[in-house]
This record gives sequence, structure tokens and C-alpha cells, in this order.
Amino acid sequence: MKKRFLSLTMAAMMALSLAGCRGAEPAATTAATEAATEAATEAADSGDSAESADSGETAEVEPFKIGIITGTASQGDEEITQANKMKEKYGDMIVTATYPDNFTTETETLISNAVAMASDPEVKAIVWCQAVPGTAAAIDKVRETRPDMIFIAGTPGEDPGVINPKADIVLQVDEPGCGIVIPPQAKKQGAKTMIHYSFPRHMSYALIVARHENLKQYCAENGIELVDVTAPDPTGDSGVTGAQQFILEDVPRQIEKYGEDTVFFTTNCGMQEPLIRSVFENHGIYTLQCCPSPFHAFPAALNIDMGGHEADVEYMMEQLQAKVDEYGMNGRVSTWGVPCNMLFVNAGVEYAKKVLEGQTSGVLDEEVLRATIQECAEQYSPDAQMTIDYYVDDNGTAKENHFLVMSDFVTFE
Repeated sequence: MKKRFLSLTMAAMMALSLAGCRGAEPAATTAATEAATEAATEAADSGDSAESADSGETAEVEPFKIGIITGTASQGDEEITQANKMKEKYGDMIVTATYPDNFTTETETLISNAVAMASDPEVKAIVWCQAVPGTAAAIDKVRETRPDMIFIAGTPGEDPGVINPKADIVLQVDEPGCGIVIPPQAKKQGAKTMIHYSFPRHMSYALIVARHENLKQYCAENGIELVDVTAPDPTGDSGVTGAQQFILEDVPRQIEKYGEDTVFFTTNCGMQEPLIRSVFENHGIYTLQCCPSPFHAFPAALNIDMGGHEADVEYMMEQLQAKVDEYGMNGRVSTWGVPCNMLFVNAGVEYAKKVLEGQTSGVLDEEVLRATIQECAEQYSPDAQMTIDYYVDDNGTAKENHFLVMSDFVTFE
């Protein structure tokens, strides 16, 4: 895969050039950075700080907590699992909360949960994953009383134009990039047809649309027929159960129509488990999840016991290979070795901690952030090499606080 890292020099130049292009409303990143700079200046000017510097003492860090907001296990348990692991690691420094499963109709609950977390004055940063629709409104509400709050939004469900001006940092899978790399990977696995499951709500999201456009182009270039199938929205009347039942019933129909050399993809986390199960049972092809990860839906779909191994990638890879062997799916299944949403929670917390401990140059220190993402990725997969790009809008403008992350495929032979 072509590596697309931007040099730190280019990043710095771009950040400077874009500083005046944020619109009339100041970006949260700018406001938070200015606040941090003022605080640092005041501390530097105080007599106590001067005395500490003369004596070689390290300036004392004010007590702080970091909040983590995730979905419940019903939509995907990786985020909440990683949140609990961060709490195990750091104890009372971490506070956690969840948003409702039906977040599209319970926005007020989503907002009130964030406000309740921010009511603790020691909570000085909130890491959100997934940053579902309503997150931007929640950030606005919190900033009414806590303008100093740092927000790191992982896997946003709102368009970049909505979430970028609100969150200090946005972390997301490179969805457009996945649209480029999935078709050639699927071709290697023998795919002749791709079934793309989604629904109107998801197909209104800018990056999902961009991925789909790339899938169309690169499927055509790789001799794969792309077939769009509209599935029930899990937040609709039929709920998650109805959406999952549709997938279980439709996969066999599609394989009967197009044959076993059909690769399946869905834009929704809640549909991954029935999709994987049915693809394995009907000998289709499975290339990648919407939120790539060796943990995402595989354990429940394939009855893999994860007791004591919730974040153990090596164990998971061994179990997946065994299931691939059992079902005769060799060469027809792949994923990433790095669990993306767990990575965003992990890296988000570790980076926020560095900011609050004064280890960064302001709230958005790109060099430290990139290093933190890579370090956390290596905790899951020691050989991981992450590609990290800016999100670039339709006008060709790179957004310096929105980072798109991608890893390489692991194919189970």
C-alpha cells in the first residue's frame, strides 16, 4: 500500500496557512489552544514558577480526569471494552458514560449525559467514540459552561463540516481510502461481485458516500460488479434485531444469485455479526468491516471465547485462523491487525493525558498526536505501520484537526 504520510514541515506550514480559513466562528481547537497558552504564560510569569525553575523542580500538574463516552455493547462492544481497560489502567482518573442505542431519537439524553460528565470540574477532556450524530450539539452545550473542555471525537457520524469546527481533534478510519484498497484486496480473494449493504441515513454521510464512490470506480477497474442493497436502518422501527435478521436472510439469496465468489460489505456495525456468520456458512468472501478490527463482530459471529483475551490481538488472530480452517474459508477472509475504534479510545486518552500534563505544545500538537497513535497501534500489533492523512474537503482544503487513519490487510490463508 502506498504510504501517504505528510511531513511534519508540510503539516506545520499547512496549519499556519489554514489558521485564517476557519470561518467567522472560532474553532474549538483555536480557543482551547489560546486558553492553554494563556495559562502557561501566567504560570511562567508567577514567582512560584520561577522559584521552581531555579530549584530544578517540575511544575505541579493540577488534578484532572478524562471522560470517555461510548455506545453500549449492542452496537459494538470494542469501544466500551477499551474504555473499561483505560479505567483499569488509570483508575479514578477515568470516568465513563454511554449514549443511548437509539441516539437518533434520544438526542437530549445523549446531550445530558455529556453535560453530566462535564459537571465534574476535574473532568478536563472527553474522548468520544463513536462520535454519533448529536455529538456536535453536545459539545456546544458543554462549552456553554466549560469552554476549556478538550474534545477528541473518534469515528464521527456527522459530516466533517459539522464536527470539525466543534471538536479539538477528530480521528477516523480513512473511509474514502478504504474504497480504494478494498476492491483489489477482494479481487485477490477471488471476488467477482460485491454486495454493498447500507440505508439512506448512512448514505447521507460525506465520507461514506466518498468511500462508495471509490468502491464503484475501483470495483469496475478490478472487474468486480458492485450491487447496492438497501437494508433496514437499525435505528428505525425494526431496530437492530430487524436489520440483523434481514442480513441473515439476504446473504444466502445473494450467493444463490451471484455465486460464492461474492464479497459482502456493510456500512453498519450492528450488521457485521450476522453478515460474518452468514458469509462463513455460505462460503462467500469477507474483506473488511466498516470499522476494521480483528475483534469487530468476529467473536460473536464465530462463537470465539474471548474470556481474558478482550484486547489480545495475537490470540484473536490464532482463533480466526482456526475458524477459517474449520469453514474452508482460506484466502477468503481478511481484516486489519489493529482494532480502529479501540485505537481511537486508547490514543485519545493517552494524548489527552499528555496535553493535560503539559507534554504537548498546545491542544493540537500534531507530532505528539501522530507518535501517540503509532505507539498505541503497536500495543495491539507490534509490526503495525499506520498511515495518517488529513481529511480534505470538496474544495481541496485539508482540515488540520481531522485525521484519517489506515492500516494494512491481514489475510487468513
